[in-house]
Amino acid sequence: MASGGPTAEVSARYPVPGARHRAEQTIDRSRFICTVERISSPADAQEFLREMNGEFPDATHNCWAYLVGAPGSTDRIGMSDAGEPHGTAGRPMLMVLQHSGVGDIAAIVTRYYGGTNLGTGGLVKAYGGTVQLTLATMPRVERIDYSELLVAVGYESISAVQQLLPRFEATSLAEEYGERATFRLRVPESNVEAVRGALLDATSGKAEILSGDPDGPPEP
Repeated sequence: MASGGPTAEVSARYPVPGARHRAEQTIDRSRFICTVERISSPADAQEFLREMNGEFPDATHNCWAYLVGAPGSTDRIGMSDAGEPHGTAGRPMLMVLQHSGVGDIAAIVTRYYGGTNLGTGGLVKAYGGTVQLTLATMPRVERIDYSELLVAVGYESISAVQQLLPRFEATSLAEEYGERATFRLRVPESNVEAVRGALLDATSGKAEILSGDPDGPPEP
C-alpha cells in the first residue's frame, strides 16, 4: 500500500543509507532478515522488492516499507504486511523508518516461519525490532541538493571569490576569463543565499550573479 499526504518543505540535506545493508535475528525459531536500501522514488522501492523476492523466493513473507524524501516524510510512503495479519509488519516497519533520522530509504523484512505463532504483539515487535537492528549498524552518508551559480567579477576580485568557496562547501566547476572573470559554481542549496551575500560583500556589490539557467537574467 502506498500513500501520500500534503507536500512538506523539502530539506536540502539529510542522512541517507550509505550502502545496501542487512542484518537478521531469530525469534522463536522464525528467521527475520532485514535488508535496507537507498531509494529516490516509489518505483525504486518496487524494483528493490522485486529483487528481494527473487533472492528469497521461498520465504514465508517479504514485508516492506519505504519513505522517499527527508527523514520523517509522510509525502511519499508505502508499506505492506505481505500476508501477515493486518498492521503487524508494514506499519511498525514504517514507523521505525520515519523515526530513524534517515531519508530516502526502503526496508524489506524477510521471514522464514519457524513453527511458532508470535501473536499480534510479537509480530509488531519482531518486524519493527529487526528494522531497528539493521539501522543500528547501517552506514550513512549525507544527501545534499546543489544549485549552480554563474558569477562574473572583476579581475581584482578573483582571489576573494576563490578564498570564500571552501567556507560554504562550494566548488568551481568552470572558469572563463574575458572582460571579466566568470565562475560556474556548485553550491549546496542550503548555502546559496549565504554565498550570494558573501560574494557581494567581497566585491563591494560589483559581482554579477546568475542563478539556475546560465542564460537567464541576472538575480537582483
